[in-house]
Amino acid sequence: MSGTGRLSPADVDGAYAAAQRVVDVHRALVEFVRPGTTLAKIDQFVAATLERLGASSCFLGYRQSLRGPKFPSHACLSVNECIVHGTAGSLVRPLAPGDVVKIDIGVLYRGWIGDAAWTYSLGTPTPQVRRLMDAGKKSLRDGIASLEPNRPLLSWAKTVERVVEKEYGFHLIRGLGGHGYGRRLHSEPFVSNSVPKHPGEWPDAALPCAPGMLLALEPMIGIGTGRQRASNGNDWPVYTADSSLASHHEHDVLMTDAGPRILTEGLDDLPDELPV
Repeated sequence: MSGTGRLSPADVDGAYAAAQRVVDVHRALVEFVRPGTTLAKIDQFVAATLERLGASSCFLGYRQSLRGPKFPSHACLSVNECIVHGTAGSLVRPLAPGDVVKIDIGVLYRGWIGDAAWTYSLGTPTPQVRRLMDAGKKSLRDGIASLEPNRPLLSWAKTVERVVEKEYGFHLIRGLGGHGYGRRLHSEPFVSNSVPKHPGEWPDAALPCAPGMLLALEPMIGIGTGRQRASNGNDWPVYTADSSLASHHEHDVLMTDAGPRILTEGLDDLPDELPV
């Protein structure tokens, strides 16, 4: 099952159960992540929590291409200027007050994928970081609300871009976006966060939303730039080109006849300011 085709009630229950395992891991993380903790310890905690929940990581060992390197961690752990795909070894020092930590959890549970990320501030964020996190959450919320049956995926990008770049004055990271998923981590369609600037840049832009689509939707935002750079030319991690701070928020969404249903409900209720 990919991002298209109607789902049976049992399929919907399976997708929802996997998505809720992701939420459960995030709930556990907000009690565990503190200054002094290393990314390696967080990754070990994620692995143990997934095992307790009867799930496993769908990130560990994942390849973006047949010849690409295997992802070495159970979770994507991205700190400060690292936008996405941070590994457990991408930052050796312990976390410190003021760090902005993006945690992306991907699970495999009874044959279904769950995949969602949230951004956390260690301690009270600066006003700029608070605005960055608010921009991520509002763009995600408003972007999901813009998706209705038969409306093109482009409506998502238009809404997200308006919120992030017009309302908040930040920058969407061009080239990054969401994706279909289901029984595989990545499938069609690609869901760009940015409106295409030239024909052919985003072939799926005109694709209409259809009941049965499972979409992992995820604005990635930089404070100072929309450009990215990889780490030493590798597939991961990915950083902002100017080393400015970045945020990443992601929900799993099922398109229904009545509109979008957020399967990772509960993430919005979690604190994004963690104690120091």
